[in-house]
Amino acid sequence: MLKKSSLILVLLFILSVMCGCNIIKTVDNQNISNNSSQIDDAQDSEVKPEPKPIDPIKEQIGKMTIDEKIGQMLIVGIEGYNLNENTKSLIEKSKVGGVILFSNNVQATNQLLNLLNSLKSENLKNKLPLFLSVDEEGGRVTRMPKEFQKFPTNKTIGKINDVTLSNRIGSTIAMEIGSFGFNMDFAPVLDVNSNSKNPVIGNRSFGADVNIVSNLGIQTMKGIQSENIIPVVKHFPGHGDTSVDSHLGLPSVTNDLKRLKSLELIPFIEVIKNNADAVMISHILLPKIDSENPSSLSKIIITNILRDDLNFNGVIITDDMTMGAIVKNYNIGEATVKSVKAETDIVLVCHGYDNKSRSN
Repeated sequence: MLKKSSLILVLLFILSVMCGCNIIKTVDNQNISNNSSQIDDAQDSEVKPEPKPIDPIKEQIGKMTIDEKIGQMLIVGIEGYNLNENTKSLIEKSKVGGVILFSNNVQATNQLLNLLNSLKSENLKNKLPLFLSVDEEGGRVTRMPKEFQKFPTNKTIGKINDVTLSNRIGSTIAMEIGSFGFNMDFAPVLDVNSNSKNPVIGNRSFGADVNIVSNLGIQTMKGIQSENIIPVVKHFPGHGDTSVDSHLGLPSVTNDLKRLKSLELIPFIEVIKNNADAVMISHILLPKIDSENPSSLSKIIITNILRDDLNFNGVIITDDMTMGAIVKNYNIGEATVKSVKAETDIVLVCHGYDNKSRSN
């Protein structure tokens, strides 16, 4: 439908043509011929608009089946040191988007390399490569074979407070895991360690100073990116003030949005400004923000805060949906659906083959 202003212009143009016909009674035929020729030349010289560039992602999605689209929304844990029938089924039938490996998948250097190569080989028939992911934070959270030297904890790095060192540690971690074939790392941790009694974060954090956490987190992330590994910053909207380990139960934190914006959210705001690729959503209940849903299932926290307020346009991934915070309080299938409706892009299901089936 024409806008009102456009409609007026069209009417004025028609009116002027009609008036011209009443005034001009006779016209020289030669002039008509010349004018027609000029119009044809002008039309020929018009530059045709270039066709809109094809979005390769949308084009790829358009070629995918519904099962393939659903599969791409899952990153799953697997069993054992080698490729088994359950893992083959997850790749061939469920078309999962990725795999995460833990210490119980890592025996030695050659074994880990063979496992990752076999996962890639098994996935060759699928349209998209796998996310091959790992929790490699440094310190006590490491999945590398025992022969590898451990990195210092983030707490130690925070005390040194050297952004160049953080960048180098990030790039070295990425180089290490990339040499095996990993392409995604669930790191760095951006939680501000504001609660000294926190049972799950502790020395995984760069410290209690929000500026140190932000600056070192940004540089660690950039170091990981420099080696073409995807960093997934965590645990949004901040796990540092919890008194319950979300692996075991559902933490509840009474902080309101004003408090979060003054502390916990600051490192995430800064990494988003610095082109963060992906964010992990934690399982924390914040009753002053959403009294019904933990952050991983909350449209208020995922859509309204992370997407809209913080302008994050990257990939959103849940923390493991088989953690106690979820499975002790929700049906995992229903929780997964709720998380996706809240605008989560990828659901992480780390343990239990049956759980992956229920989430699919």
